[in-house]
Amino acid sequence: QMCIRDRYQRRVRACATNCALEGVDYSGTYGITTSGNELSLGFVTKGQYGTNIGSRVYLMDDDSNYYMFKLKNKEFTFDVDVSNLPCGLNGALYFIEMQQDGGMSEHSGNKAGAKYGTGYCDGQCPHDIKFINGEANLLDWKPSPNDPNSGFGRYGTCCIEMDVWEANSQAAAYTPHVCTVQGQYRCDGTQCGDGSNRYGGVCDKDGCDFNSWRMGNKQFYGPGLTVNTNQKFTVVTQFITNDGTDSGTLSEIRRFYVQNGKVIPNSQSSFSGFKPYNSVSDAFCVDQKKLFGDKDDFEGKGGLKALGEAMDRGMVLVMSLWDDHEVYMLWLDSNYPTTAPPNQPGISRGPCATTSGRPDDVEKNHPNANVKFSNIKFGQLGSTFGH
Repeated sequence: QMCIRDRYQRRVRACATNCALEGVDYSGTYGITTSGNELSLGFVTKGQYGTNIGSRVYLMDDDSNYYMFKLKNKEFTFDVDVSNLPCGLNGALYFIEMQQDGGMSEHSGNKAGAKYGTGYCDGQCPHDIKFINGEANLLDWKPSPNDPNSGFGRYGTCCIEMDVWEANSQAAAYTPHVCTVQGQYRCDGTQCGDGSNRYGGVCDKDGCDFNSWRMGNKQFYGPGLTVNTNQKFTVVTQFITNDGTDSGTLSEIRRFYVQNGKVIPNSQSSFSGFKPYNSVSDAFCVDQKKLFGDKDDFEGKGGLKALGEAMDRGMVLVMSLWDDHEVYMLWLDSNYPTTAPPNQPGISRGPCATTSGRPDDVEKNHPNANVKFSNIKFGQLGSTFGH
């Protein structure tokens, strides 16, 4: 066993050492285009060397470093067009506590750094990242049974994550995920929280989500509804501290929308006997977990205080478009788990059928789907939108 493991370790290091770096054809390979201040992420792109599904990009500060956001006591605003995102897709905008240089200075095997998009991590501790901490994630690598472009290695890569926006035209959620570790962390074994050990890992994989449909308002978000997803709209997220200062403790995450010149407050939860929350706070998270019968791993791993501490250290902006080979995005836009009664609080998350979201279906029938982000703003509370 030791000899086998030593041989694997030599292969891991050799793979990273001998790996060639090349540039990116954003539009031709990945379907990523820009126009003015708009970024468009395409879904299926057939390039010279094969077919690409979805993409993920990061905001840079310069050629070698990601831009680090300090979000407490600030607001983050952007316009988004989800009109061409059907059930099963997720056009996401979020923040993660990855390293500013992508781990290049800490890990000698990483010669690529932020310039080439290395150092990724999130609250799910993903195992499909091919290079972690400057080494190839080859140990115990298993190809995905239903995704020819992916697989799962021994190690995962974990960090605190703030999902400002996970959405398609039918459903949307914003969700903080916290971890008991600081910064990007390579997990192994039980630390990763896989399978039945979901709550035994270092990160809170469930998070504390605010999804208007899931919280009882089925007329708020969607085509032709209060927030009309047939048209572009503005998303405003405010990170409130307990004392109104940048150094205070993160206490609340508020949401507003703006569409056709009208400011739209976030919907309120509408379950009988449940407080009419319209933002994420520790009190909301505790009460929501009780109502839905979910384990409160969010508070158990530090709650909003832990997220605020990550914001103090700095977080990187990520934008992505993806489909879901594991549970078909049903956790976002349909009934999930599918074995539970749909009328049970917390099970229904959107109007999509439980048969929707299969990657082979959406990739075949919606190859031209896309999400468009534009007009990104960041600043003092109340400074980025008319109200």
